[in-house]
Amino acid sequence: MDPVEQRTIAKVTRRIVPFLMLCYFVAYLDRVNVGFAALSMNKALGISATAFGFGAGIFFFSYFVFEVPSNLALERFGARKWIARIMMSWASCPA
Repeated sequence: MDPVEQRTIAKVTRRIVPFLMLCYFVAYLDRVNVGFAALSMNKALGISATAFGFGAGIFFFSYFVFEVPSNLALERFGARKWIARIMMSWASCPA
């Protein structure tokens, strides 16, 4: 590799790797928090650990299924319109 390529790869690595590490940490923290939430939520709602696991599984499966079409729509309509649509959808859900 010539020196320009090496400098470019080094610069990209210095900028992206810390951000990716932060993203992996936040994703891990999010997955761990589901378990911590179950500790108090199961008792408060009166559900078993099996029912909580089933509900969490349904949530993650539906997230997996709808994530790809959502990203395709995001690319088609643009971030401004798509995020506004998501915000309105969440706001219209009853509490």
